[in-house]
Amino acid sequence: MTPELTRLAAELTTVIDDVAAAFGAPADPTVSGELDCDPTHPGRLLCWQYGVRVEHPASPEARLASYVPELHRAGWQSHDRSTPAEHITRFTREGADFTVHIASAVTIIGSTRPVPA
Repeated sequence: MTPELTRLAAELTTVIDDVAAAFGAPADPTVSGELDCDPTHPGRLLCWQYGVRVEHPASPEARLASYVPELHRAGWQSHDRSTPAEHITRFTREGADFTVHIASAVTIIGSTRPVPA
């Protein structure tokens, strides 16, 4: 992994772990690793993908809403992608993104901006 991707991966992992902690239950990692970002030119652009799952947190929408101002202060922009059946919020900053998906459990998954391999 390149030094830049290592740095970006650490930042993304920290923010996702912090958001997961706001739900008050232990998070189980689901994805953690490099992802080839350009299928037309394999191996040239890489990003880091990281995700966690929090089982059945109490009041997940309220917990997320209380944490959103802190994410905004850190430069993350939020975009509501919810449907009538589930709550989905996407956060973006400087080419990185992560999504908080609330159904029966909470799933948070994101990726860094792509960097040259």
